[in-house]
Amino acid sequence: MPFTGPYEDRLAIRELIDAYADAVTMRDAQAWGSTWAEDSRWEMPDYPEFPAQDGRANIVALWQGAMEQYPGIMFEAWPGSIEIDGDRATVRSFTAEVYDQDGNTVRDRGQYEDECVKIDGRWYFAKRSFRNIHKQIQPKGC
Repeated sequence: MPFTGPYEDRLAIRELIDAYADAVTMRDAQAWGSTWAEDSRWEMPDYPEFPAQDGRANIVALWQGAMEQYPGIMFEAWPGSIEIDGDRATVRSFTAEVYDQDGNTVRDRGQYEDECVKIDGRWYFAKRSFRNIHKQIQPKGC
């Protein structure tokens, strides 16, 4: 079953995903960083230029540098599965992003496999592992 556990927790994780997406689009490092647990891990195996990072401070530092390469990004995300087990959850989410880069318009679609943790009543990402599903590159404006 792709959605299990208390409704309130599933809604809070959905809002965590939404807050993450909003922070990417708004390029807000503080808001984006607040979605991560202090001892979290971020992996993007399809992007070797962005090595895996441990710890919120390292994750945010990498993200801030990476965002320079994605001007005008529009980032959307939605859950495919949320499975709650007490104060931990396994989540799968999908992403769609569009941005201009090197005279082209790029559209990426991807998938996150996540582990979330509830700390003091609030959900955070404990681990996110991103894989690219589809990339489309066209001349800017197409």
